Amino acid sequence: MMRSNLYRLGRYAARRPWVVIGAWLVIAALVVAASGAFGKKLEESFGAPGVDSQYATDLLSAAGADQAGLTAQVVVTPYDEQATLADPELQAALTKLRATAASLPHVLSASDPVISPDGRVGLVRLQYPVLDQLEPSDLEQLKTLTAVDSPLRIELGGDLFYAFEEGPTGLSEAIGLFAAMIVLLLAFGSIIAMGLPIGMAVFGLALSISSLSLVTYLVDLPSWAPILGSMIGLGVGIDYALIIVTRHREFLARGMDVEESVGQAVATAGRAVLFAGGTVVIAILGLVVAGVPFMTAGGIAISLIVLTMVLASLTLLPAFLGLAGHWINRLRVRRVRSAPGLGWQRWGGHVSRHAVAYAVGATVLLLALAAPVLALRVGTPDDGALPVQRTERRAYDLVAAGFGAGSNGPLVIAIDVSRDAGVVQPLYDAVRADRGIASVAPPEVNTAAGVATLIAVPTTGPQDGATMTTVERLRGEVFPSVLRGSPAKAHVGGQTATLADVGAKVNDRLPWFIGAVILLSVVLLTVVFRSIVVPLKAALMNLLSIGASFGVMVMVFQWGWGADLIGLETTLPILPFIPMFMFAVVFGLSMDYEVFLLSRIREEYVRTGDNTASTIHGIATTGRVITSAALIMIAVFASFSLADDPTAKMFGLGLATAVLIDATVVRLVLVPALMKLLGDANWWLPARFGRRTADQSSTPHRERVVAR
Repeated sequence: MMRSNLYRLGRYAARRPWVVIGAWLVIAALVVAASGAFGKKLEESFGAPGVDSQYATDLLSAAGADQAGLTAQVVVTPYDEQATLADPELQAALTKLRATAASLPHVLSASDPVISPDGRVGLVRLQYPVLDQLEPSDLEQLKTLTAVDSPLRIELGGDLFYAFEEGPTGLSEAIGLFAAMIVLLLAFGSIIAMGLPIGMAVFGLALSISSLSLVTYLVDLPSWAPILGSMIGLGVGIDYALIIVTRHREFLARGMDVEESVGQAVATAGRAVLFAGGTVVIAILGLVVAGVPFMTAGGIAISLIVLTMVLASLTLLPAFLGLAGHWINRLRVRRVRSAPGLGWQRWGGHVSRHAVAYAVGATVLLLALAAPVLALRVGTPDDGALPVQRTERRAYDLVAAGFGAGSNGPLVIAIDVSRDAGVVQPLYDAVRADRGIASVAPPEVNTAAGVATLIAVPTTGPQDGATMTTVERLRGEVFPSVLRGSPAKAHVGGQTATLADVGAKVNDRLPWFIGAVILLSVVLLTVVFRSIVVPLKAALMNLLSIGASFGVMVMVFQWGWGADLIGLETTLPILPFIPMFMFAVVFGLSMDYEVFLLSRIREEYVRTGDNTASTIHGIATTGRVITSAALIMIAVFASFSLADDPTAKMFGLGLATAVLIDATVVRLVLVPALMKLLGDANWWLPARFGRRTADQSSTPHRERVVAR
């Protein structure tokens, strides 16, 4: 039933291309216009319900305390290397700068300048309201301070940059697109055949990204969702188009007319695209298990982009193919055979003949690459990981040199004193005496609201593991000892504590998340391939490839191996929520290649009943496609590893490495080796379950009817 429906959909789109293209253009125009007129800005939130830092934020927000909002830092040092800020002229310049900063829009207060012990560094902290009351323009206003005519070198940093600063827009996407065009030209040998997947992917990406500002009326989407969504959407969109165009050209080469060829391509390759995209969506939506709202919302946004790409592949692309007709093979830059590659057929046969050696060797290689995962350390990369060209990095270095690394990540301690105001001073003394605290500002008490606030500066930097140890000690030892027998409650908040708490919650939920994603994916693939062994084997191999990609991330970001190649200036821990996001995305994308390969193997196996020959045929017919698709993915993802932001680097390198490993070691070595070793057992399914999941393709005869 599904194949016949997809067949009719493909034929209709090819027969009425302008109707389909016109419908997409109308929808796109409406979405873009509505987004521009009514779209809401995407939020920047990294909190999580039920963690201590969130209790601190909620307490401060309910009391209307300024500390609930964002902060920024204005850091200065004299241009004259021999001068200090004790110089009257420089003091006057610093006082004037503070007044200018205090007058910026939405600035609630500007602290008196704090001077480092050596007199070389001055620091003014700016307090802003909560994120909901701010706009990206506030950051632009803050940046105007660097243009002030002053004898002081002025650098900026703080939460405001974390919330609103964005990298160069479109640069990574442009690099990825250019690389994808080169790969498609080499794969197809035709400018038109290359242009169709690119055009479809760009159109689908523009539509889906534009729709996100409207989706925010239903769920608050994070502001980083379009960046990560662009990375994934561009890759899967071109890949899905590649597999359909390749199959269409095969059918044209057999002598089919254009409409029939498009219909058959959508019925066969389109079915693989549909299930591959479904697996990606299931894996990403599994983020709901994390119980962290911003991760769930990000998963929804990315899933919407992937679904748009799937829909475009099944409707818009067939319309393009119908419109192009036989011109798809023209404007050649080189001649490419559309028949199954003899080289890939030989490779499949070679692996099958040496299945044991290849299975053992590939497994040992993947385990070796995954071994560094045992040393994986999650933490909060701070501004010290940014390039020195960024003002946030220069401000970070000045503050660390003048006041200590902990000044870049102060802890905000919120105390509920509504029923016991006498605990403030004892708690202040206890926190100040802790060995992990360098200094504590005098307490601020809002008697009417019943809330007191302490700003504590740790002795260690935000990404140092010792900082989180200090936070845990305050919560587990210092607070209980002072507040024993008192109704007062104290909570540690601030950006450093918030990200650490989110990371801890994500790690606690990670096993449940992995289990949920694997279970749902196995169920889906069982229905697709009517086999228990194939889905379980696919899940296990995907875990190996994901583990290997995590291991490479540890080597590069924590150990510094090859860090210079991606412009990484210092080692740093892995951001807490990246492992879960990486698992969701990589597991889904890995299943893409699994579905593409096994769909062709399954088709041949149903037709012939020969497992080994079917495996070799699957490798021969999909080897070039999988390699080309992987190169496109790698190019798109690797381009993001060149960004300034270390988070983008982690995602880009991690995803590119995962696809490289999956498309080579796993799909073209481990899969055929294990398929050979398991033989007909690959397709075993309990008879009772088989009857329930049987469909139109359940017998060889029916498969051949549909193929005709």
